[in-house]
Amino acid sequence: MVVGAGWALVGGIVGCLVGVAAGCCVWRLRPGADRKAEGEAAEAARQLPLAADLLAACVAAGAGPVVAAQAVGESLGGPVGERLAWGAAQVRLGGAPADAWRRVGEIPGADALARLLDRTAESGSPAAGPVARFAADCRAEQGRTATARARRAAVQITAPVGLCFLPAFLAIGVVPVVIGLAGGLMSGQ
Repeated sequence: MVVGAGWALVGGIVGCLVGVAAGCCVWRLRPGADRKAEGEAAEAARQLPLAADLLAACVAAGAGPVVAAQAVGESLGGPVGERLAWGAAQVRLGGAPADAWRRVGEIPGADALARLLDRTAESGSPAAGPVARFAADCRAEQGRTATARARRAAVQITAPVGLCFLPAFLAIGVVPVVIGLAGGLMSGQ
């Protein structure tokens, strides 16, 4: 869009170059907090299935959900690990499980894990199976997201590739045919 504005305002190739330069400047001047939040959300989405798998393995090995969350949080680190360790520490200190796991639920896509940890803390129900299913669901969602991104990339690459090959097609395929037809018409008179 910025390239089109540069082309409309300045005109020609120089306008396109001005538009590209302006677009790069606008992109670089984005607030850093937005990029940091985007990076943290991407890191959390990447860590979530691994954290759930580790949590399920710890619970299946006999650890309680709070102990498992503490161990996974401390070993994993990052946004998911920090929140798991914080929630486990809050429950160990006597905090309400719903409040303690709410911070885990703030991670995009982790609200089901937070509800599961809260339900397990309240009822004492086994958590290994549901947490393993949650991890499988997270991995499936990541696969669907990656597939959608790849499809969008395939569609978005079509225009630049077409713009690169169209001049060559015209120069090598269409122009010689037109010249041949015009030569035939001119010599036929």
